[in-house]
Amino acid sequence: MYTLNCKGRLLVTEKPLVMGIINTTPDSFYEGSRFMGESGILKQAEHMLQAGADILDIGGQSTRPNSTQVTPDEELQRVIGAIESLRFNFPEAVVSIDTYYARVAAEAVAAGASIVNDISAGTIDPLMLSTTGRLQVPYVCTHMKGTPATMQQHATYDNVTREVLDFFIQKIAECHAAGITDMIIDPGFGFAKTPAHNFTLLKNLAALKMLDKPILIGLSRKSTIYKTLGITAEEALNGTTVLNTVGLLHGANIIRVHDVKEAKEAIELVCCL
Repeated sequence: MYTLNCKGRLLVTEKPLVMGIINTTPDSFYEGSRFMGESGILKQAEHMLQAGADILDIGGQSTRPNSTQVTPDEELQRVIGAIESLRFNFPEAVVSIDTYYARVAAEAVAAGASIVNDISAGTIDPLMLSTTGRLQVPYVCTHMKGTPATMQQHATYDNVTREVLDFFIQKIAECHAAGITDMIIDPGFGFAKTPAHNFTLLKNLAALKMLDKPILIGLSRKSTIYKTLGITAEEALNGTTVLNTVGLLHGANIIRVHDVKEAKEAIELVCCL
């Protein structure tokens, strides 16, 4: 069990937590996660919170393979108003900012976010780790090679589980040196990984428990599911629930999803075992 200090509010992983995805982008891979206007964002947030979401994850740019990078200024325009509106309308909600820019992280936390979720583990913006350490909020550190635009060119490993484990051993030391006290590790399903790599990592997820950090998994409606099954992202809810269940059985503490109700139900049933 882990405790995360989110600007004075404690999240406890006695049961696994659910992070709901809200994208303020026009080009996220799953159309059902795109919410560009304030009313749409608030409606989705209310729906997720009523379904039991523990965290709302706000992202201002797509990180799907081959996506086009947007500037910090454009990302700020997309996320700051959304975070301020969420803080005003749902003051008890825990909001995370999905960004790899230190400036966006800092301004988002000032606006009301209390977790930084960085898919680059500080490799895109060298100020990210020191900034998050200064902000004193939990940090989601994700394994990825390259950038979203190039990562699939780097999907080569001799042993993907060992390499991801070694990566986090190094990153834990870097995060601690930067003053980050609450660190969450995300193996980065789909980030510089083939479907075969993703399935291997999921099967071996329990190996990451030796790091003694909460583990977040993000498999929701990803191409590993819909390409394997020959369906679309819109049809991948059942597959998502299956893989989330496997992840929960192998030690996941947080699951990042588009569909909160189904994720909560999976947690409730797994916790009965």
